Amino acid sequence: MPDELDKINEIFRIHDERAKPAERPAPKKTDEGKKRTPLKAVDELLIDASGKETRNYTGDAASERDYRPVRQSHEYRSGCLGGLMYFTFIVCVSIVLACLAWMAASDMLALNKETFNAVVTLPSSIFQSETVDKFDENGNKVGTKRITHADMDYVADVLKDAGLIEYKWLFTLFCKISTADEKVSPGEYELRSTYDYRALIQHMRAGSSSTVTVTVTIPEGFKMHQIFMRLEENGVCSFNDLMEDAGNTEFNYEFLSESEGEGAYRLEGFLFPDTYEFYVGMQGSSAINKLLENYHRRVTEEMYARAGEIGLSMYDVLKVASLIEKEAGSDDERTLIASVIYNRLNAGIVLGIDASVLYPYDEHDGAPTAEMLEKDDPYNTRVRSGLPPTPICSPGLASIYAALYPESTNYYYYALDADAGVHRFFTNDTEFNNFVASQNYS
Repeated sequence: MPDELDKINEIFRIHDERAKPAERPAPKKTDEGKKRTPLKAVDELLIDASGKETRNYTGDAASERDYRPVRQSHEYRSGCLGGLMYFTFIVCVSIVLACLAWMAASDMLALNKETFNAVVTLPSSIFQSETVDKFDENGNKVGTKRITHADMDYVADVLKDAGLIEYKWLFTLFCKISTADEKVSPGEYELRSTYDYRALIQHMRAGSSSTVTVTVTIPEGFKMHQIFMRLEENGVCSFNDLMEDAGNTEFNYEFLSESEGEGAYRLEGFLFPDTYEFYVGMQGSSAINKLLENYHRRVTEEMYARAGEIGLSMYDVLKVASLIEKEAGSDDERTLIASVIYNRLNAGIVLGIDASVLYPYDEHDGAPTAEMLEKDDPYNTRVRSGLPPTPICSPGLASIYAALYPESTNYYYYALDADAGVHRFFTNDTEFNNFVASQNYS
């Protein structure tokens, strides 16, 4: 039994010795004449009296970890590299975005662009109109209005092709924000490369300083077909657009209520002959309105009063004036031809004016054919009595005045003197026929 107790005590003694921390050797006493500095104290903790490094290494895992050289972890190094790469990415993206923003701003504001002019055309075909409700300040509906929209993709293509913009998508976006499709107008415009987006839109409007204009003369005696063809030839508007607008547009003129023409031909005779300045590529209705407005200014209240005095409407006077315009060879003949027309009308005799017979035949050149002269047509004054249903051309003021103030004569006939180039007037058909037989009209 005592032996067993001794063994137990021995076990506990060994365990206690292992549990006790290793005693550190007593620090070496410093020389009395030397001062102990903080660095010396650290050295004494790390280095023993023999000059070797002191270690409390016991061989277990914890002690091995404590005395392993300190190194940065892999996660730490990866985190630093990732942060640096992210920072570099942000800087690069910022630089790219800044460059794009500068390029976009330069195009939008027309910065650092070469100075030049370019002519662009916006045809009527890229515009569409719609009727929308009109509201007052309180939001109450007060009527309707017409709004015209342009195809801004087409406009952007034209401007880019002309070198006036660089980025079509940016211009299109700007147009959507600023509702530019409602602000531009058909026409031909001379634009500068120094115009920014806003200025480009402002200068693509009818009446702007950039609108290209053309001077067109409409001679007396042109009928509507010829007037519209001349406008097309000068780039004002297409013939088809003019015909469509002539038939469908509501023009606010009281004199049109007198017209007996159908469709586009309701305007025949009212398109006043004169020299005009039109915008190239303008809307057909605007070009027509310019002609009608001139007629409205030229035909006065005194003319209407005079028409009443001679027992005619102003529209009938316009018909007579159009016949005079097509028949007269000089101003001196106008009032005489007017007298013949009125004398025959009053006598119930057909007018027999070939210019009226030819009116429906736009493509025919020369004298009327036998078939034309025999055809039962409203404009055939060889077979139908009275005035034609509409004027046959646009007469000038001289012919209108001749129709209002005709000569008082007994003439019922007139014929062209081929040699002299003037008309001869006759009171009876015998004299007329004998003179015609003496002429060579071939």
